[in-house]
Amino acid sequence: MKNKPIHEVRLGMIKAAVWKNETETGTRYNVTFSRLYRDEDQWRSTDSFGRDDLLLLAKVADEAHSWICSGQAEEVAA
Repeated sequence: MKNKPIHEVRLGMIKAAVWKNETETGTRYNVTFSRLYRDEDQWRSTDSFGRDDLLLLAKVADEAHSWICSGQAEEVAA
């Protein structure tokens, strides 16, 4: 069984996947980033970003960060 991210943020072709990891010290979140592109007839992804991708990558990272922070706040209040 393959693990799936608990949340994804996508703007254009840039995507962030948020992963939840339970540890002895509590819940930790990690984020992976990818850029989608089309290679002939097939969609692929890469973790390499060009100059023109960086601003959108920063916005996706900001949204992922905001989602994690709001989720952690909800867990603490529960």
